Amino acid sequence: MQLGVIFGSRTCEHEVSIISAVQLMRSADREKYDVIPIYISQKGEWFTGEALLDIKTYTPFDPYRKGILPVHLDLTAGSGALMHYAPAKGLFGGGKEEIVARLECVIPVMHGLHGEDGSLQGLLEMAGLPYASTGVTGSAIGMDKIAMKRFFRGMGFPILRDCAMTRSRFEKDADAAMDEVEKELPYPVFVKPACLGSSIGVSRADDRAGLREGLELAFSYDRRVLIEEGLDKPIEVNCSVLGFDGERKASVLEMPNSGAAFLDFSEKYLASSGGSKGMASLKRIMPAPIGEELTKTLQDLSIRIFDAMDCKGVVRIDYMLDRHSDAYYITEINTIPGSLAFYLWQETGLPYGRLIDEMVDCALRAYREKERNSFAFTSDILSGVQLGGAKGAKGGKLKF
Repeated sequence: MQLGVIFGSRTCEHEVSIISAVQLMRSADREKYDVIPIYISQKGEWFTGEALLDIKTYTPFDPYRKGILPVHLDLTAGSGALMHYAPAKGLFGGGKEEIVARLECVIPVMHGLHGEDGSLQGLLEMAGLPYASTGVTGSAIGMDKIAMKRFFRGMGFPILRDCAMTRSRFEKDADAAMDEVEKELPYPVFVKPACLGSSIGVSRADDRAGLREGLELAFSYDRRVLIEEGLDKPIEVNCSVLGFDGERKASVLEMPNSGAAFLDFSEKYLASSGGSKGMASLKRIMPAPIGEELTKTLQDLSIRIFDAMDCKGVVRIDYMLDRHSDAYYITEINTIPGSLAFYLWQETGLPYGRLIDEMVDCALRAYREKERNSFAFTSDILSGVQLGGAKGAKGGKLKF
């Protein structure tokens, strides 16, 4: 199978995406898949080539390196053609388009905007390509923390109190904006850019000065910001879910074990092994020592969230537990989690290679389900339309 792996893109999580993608490509069974790396640069340019399988290719990335080809995707539905324009060698010769690969399935390994947020998923839907990630709607909701929390609240899922703010509101009157936050939420609070992951731009505020600093930082990354109620030394646990359309299962739970007030970018990716192993390098306890009953409760809730958002492939759902009560709260869902959460599935007894197989199977099943839909509806409406006049719609009348 010609399996495309798309990664990179114009996002603050660009480097994390590269790590996750190289991990996946090195773990795919080459007896089953012809892995086609498709790297999107920070400028939005698309490339392929064997050199992209090597993590050293990206430090720094040279688009003119031998064996790396600029490519683009043929968006004709069902084509799957990854195209390269070969310029003419002679002065008067014409260049030509060459087919580099015929993609049969795609695994998006994107973190953040322009990839995990539904934009790439919409492109793949238009191109009629099976892909192994949550669809357009679920991806968009999962990326936007404000929309996500409103969705969870509407579903009756347990979440912490929060409020939201726009950059223009803050810049117009910062003191009044902070007054509104303090009226809604007690300190401490966490300030988060609405559409970023990997804890980039996230900070904890214990007082008004910290709130101002946190808002200024978050607004440097996004025009919309979520301010969320904080807990006193909460316990974080995470659960992954794998599957599609009723056939899904939950992984073991993990408890990140950093000792930090919260897991920032440095704790997640730089604290161990120089960040070279992505989320897989984070210190953690697996399975999380929270008891069988709570473990089962959170696994069941994770599956309910997965179903409610019509997810597909692999996701990871993060929770916070209150040390002083039996309460638990959803922090967020990651529709394309760092390192594809393979370490959680290994602990469950599913090697990374088989996890990839199951992700591909989810993509193909979802594609077959979509192909069962009717995309044609015939009526006589066009035969009865008169636009009027030879100059088209300008000044003409639409008649039925």
